[in-house]
Amino acid sequence: MDITASIHEENAYMSLARRLLPPLAALRALEALDRLGSATAAAQELALSQSAVSRQLQTLEDHLGTPLLVREKRSLRLTPAAQDYAGTIRAALNSIANASMALRVNPVGGTLSLAILPSFGMRWLVPRLPDFARRHPDVTINITTRLKPFDFASEPFDAAIHFGGNLPGTNSLVLMREQVLPVCAPSLLPEGVARTERLAKLPLLHIQTRPEAWRDWFRLQGVDPGALPGTTFDQFTTIIQGALHGLGVALLPDYLVDAELLSGQLVRATQTVPVSLGAYHLVWPTDRPATPALIKFRDWLSLQTEEEENLPR
Repeated sequence: MDITASIHEENAYMSLARRLLPPLAALRALEALDRLGSATAAAQELALSQSAVSRQLQTLEDHLGTPLLVREKRSLRLTPAAQDYAGTIRAALNSIANASMALRVNPVGGTLSLAILPSFGMRWLVPRLPDFARRHPDVTINITTRLKPFDFASEPFDAAIHFGGNLPGTNSLVLMREQVLPVCAPSLLPEGVARTERLAKLPLLHIQTRPEAWRDWFRLQGVDPGALPGTTFDQFTTIIQGALHGLGVALLPDYLVDAELLSGQLVRATQTVPVSLGAYHLVWPTDRPATPALIKFRDWLSLQTEEEENLPR
């Protein structure tokens, strides 16, 4: 196929896609009905009458040529197919809203939507961001904290901070290899550090995002610990508090507890050296071109990782 024919085919496809694109107001009505569960609540959120919402939904049905609603006496609910459609539309509307907000906040420069892990983001990334802002004042970074897995296909993120192995469909840049060590309150080990075998008998604190961390650590020490019961926390900030209050031994990244170890609020539970169970990465999707803002941020981060590698451990 020559270049002219390819351009003609692409233009024809875009023309068809535009004709199929429903009115934005009708899509907003559908999304609101799906999320809120009633036409009354959707009307209140959209500042419309219920009859106006019904007309918008009827317009959408006519445009798509398929039924979207189940009408029952004085109530409306979406068909299963319409619920799936509304979920896709919601992600698209969020992307439009975020892009519009970004343009309003920074009309002359680029914007980067970034998902971060709370503790790493606050302790490692955020303190470095003033340098990025000084070097690239034209780029605005919008940050969302995420504990659960993110999905570039359905969420409006340009990039994310990820811990662990490779993610399918993404490129990645290694930011920092995490070093972990067992720590606890001094009152939990009044006689000093414990042997590794004894450590498995003490109360252990776990974190939801890394359920196998303790087992992996024991295996690196050449110990089969057996069952590892204990209290589970959802974030590093709360598990650190649990360790400080003597609830058990926590396996924590050294960069998160440097201050507590220095002050004596926490002590090392064993004499073992810190070990790495994984690394933090910047990841971004492969199915779209990197934006200028993402390229600037990625290149800047690569300089930060070089500095990190030179720090003593």
